[in-house]
Amino acid sequence: MTSIDKRTKANAIRALSMDAVQKAKSGHPGAPMGMADIAEVLWSDFLKHNPLNPTWSDRDRFVLSNGHGSMLIYSLLHLTGYDLSIEDIKQFRQLHSKTPGHPEYGYAPGVETTTGPLGQGIANAVGMAIAERTLGAQFNRPEFSVVDHHTYVFLGDGCLMEGISHEACSLAGTLGLGKLIAIYDDNGISIDGEVEGWFADNTPGRFESYGWHVISDIDGHDSNAIHAALESAKQVSDKPTLICCKTTIGFGSPNKGGKESSHGAPLGAEEIELTRATLDWHYGPFEVPGEIYDAWDARDHGKKVEFQWQEMFEKYRADHPELAAEYERRMSSTLSEEWHKRNHEKISQIAEKQETIVSRKASQNALQEFGPLLPELIGGSADLAGSNLTIWSGSKGIQEYPDGNYIYYGVREFAMAAINNGVTLHGGFKTYCSTFLMFSEYARNALRMSALMKVPTIYVFTHDSVGLGEDGPTHQPVEQTATLRLIPGMSVWRPCDAVESAVAWQQAIESKDQPFSLIFSRQNLQHQTRNRDQLDCISKGGYVLKDCDGHPELILIATGSEVELAMAAAEKLPHRGIRVVSMPSTDRFEAQDEDFRQSVLPVSVNKRVVVEAGVSGGWGKYVGFDGAVVGIDTFGESAPAKEVFEHLGMTVDNVVLTISNLLAD
Repeated sequence: MTSIDKRTKANAIRALSMDAVQKAKSGHPGAPMGMADIAEVLWSDFLKHNPLNPTWSDRDRFVLSNGHGSMLIYSLLHLTGYDLSIEDIKQFRQLHSKTPGHPEYGYAPGVETTTGPLGQGIANAVGMAIAERTLGAQFNRPEFSVVDHHTYVFLGDGCLMEGISHEACSLAGTLGLGKLIAIYDDNGISIDGEVEGWFADNTPGRFESYGWHVISDIDGHDSNAIHAALESAKQVSDKPTLICCKTTIGFGSPNKGGKESSHGAPLGAEEIELTRATLDWHYGPFEVPGEIYDAWDARDHGKKVEFQWQEMFEKYRADHPELAAEYERRMSSTLSEEWHKRNHEKISQIAEKQETIVSRKASQNALQEFGPLLPELIGGSADLAGSNLTIWSGSKGIQEYPDGNYIYYGVREFAMAAINNGVTLHGGFKTYCSTFLMFSEYARNALRMSALMKVPTIYVFTHDSVGLGEDGPTHQPVEQTATLRLIPGMSVWRPCDAVESAVAWQQAIESKDQPFSLIFSRQNLQHQTRNRDQLDCISKGGYVLKDCDGHPELILIATGSEVELAMAAAEKLPHRGIRVVSMPSTDRFEAQDEDFRQSVLPVSVNKRVVVEAGVSGGWGKYVGFDGAVVGIDTFGESAPAKEVFEHLGMTVDNVVLTISNLLAD
């Protein structure tokens, strides 16, 4: 068989990338063409993977953080033998294709995470590296390295300009994530042109200050130099590595190479023909000769590498049967039998205590009860553990204990959320992270990415309303709960007491394909008495907490701390037929069948009032034209919580007045 040189293999990436972008009439050919030589060396000489089994647990993880260059990863997956055909490549950026405009998790096999919002890919990669190291510490034994792989990430100028890259890479250096290797595509070009006018950072110096191992000034088109840099990176076990590669964007294009014109638009038919000639690529669009496919094909080697791992794992199973079974359970994202046996019992025990406590403490109590049933649980807080109450008695910081289960994130809300997504995507863990509800704003795009990818990351948001008090409007959320509910696929829970808090945690833990935002209070929440049927209905998102005799005149809906306001208001109007509905999760309630929803909110009752200490927008579909919302449509004030609530009308008397006025109409 004729030997195919590395440049020819790389040119296959360039050709497929420019052809696919041209056919789609949109896309980003520049980055794939510029990084093709780097990708060829990494995927041919270093990457441990099996195209025949993309979910093999001990594969290396590859993340394309500069996700606009998606044709790079699609070309690599196609050429190396993944289930991504040339027809899939031709459908680049088309409806329902496996090759969307940016890499999307769950579409093409081998895509480890959805990237495109710049900077989040490197943060996801940090999470994957944390997961690899922690899982290895928990499961590896002498002579058995069942978890032993690297996380490789490509990133560009845009990723490094985004603030999240500072947050994530700073933490990665602090943690000394030695199996994280990032390759920086230093091409000096972004959409607006040459970046030196707006990005003149000393990037190597920046990463050295983080505690990274930095390899500078590598020619990104010199395969030998790239190979040597990767070899050097793998020798460093106590620091993550950044390899800075100088490349030419749109490499091979005689008129657009090195220019912003190759960044985000097709090269054009004429320029593509010139590029083919320049690259000595004498094949038609989407044509790759068989010998080049053969040179790229990684299936036999991947199968062999995985088989060797499987042989080792069977010996591991013989020596450590319980560990092996636990590893397989966790990597399959299956909850233990112990969880299924005891979680309902734990909730019943919490209900029996009838505690009136702040729901952030109720959240911690739920963690305390559930944590021992969940060896896969790992979490953290953005420098607010003492306020968020995210540490339980079994928590061990990974900074001190390699096999731990708690991450001290520091003040890094955005990176925290994106890193947690990476830990979840890696597998083997059930993740949670926490900050004040107000600062969900800093993490917002990572929350959206959780929902977009259907990744079951758990977000714990405390200090949920103007009840925060003296810290004032900068820290008092009013619109945040409502806007979280607007994220498609995000399950949002605002429990009214310790029992609903425990159920919210239970539902989040059992989620396989949906992120959860759990929203907890700073102030005490009164215990609500329930019968068994009501307790069972909490998981349905909304249920009748207090009913009246006969058909109700008015339905009072409330969430969180305002449920006790609703209950007290109903008590003040005993002569009126008022039903009180607690609705900890609107999305879960709306997912129930019509019969259940009608049993709670019958359409025949058009007098309805919603009470929630947040913006009123979003509740119109529940109250209609004949109802009212007692909410907060202004920013808060700095004062003790009771005074703020009174000032903004979140009182029993105001709820009673609203009900009375509505019933008088």
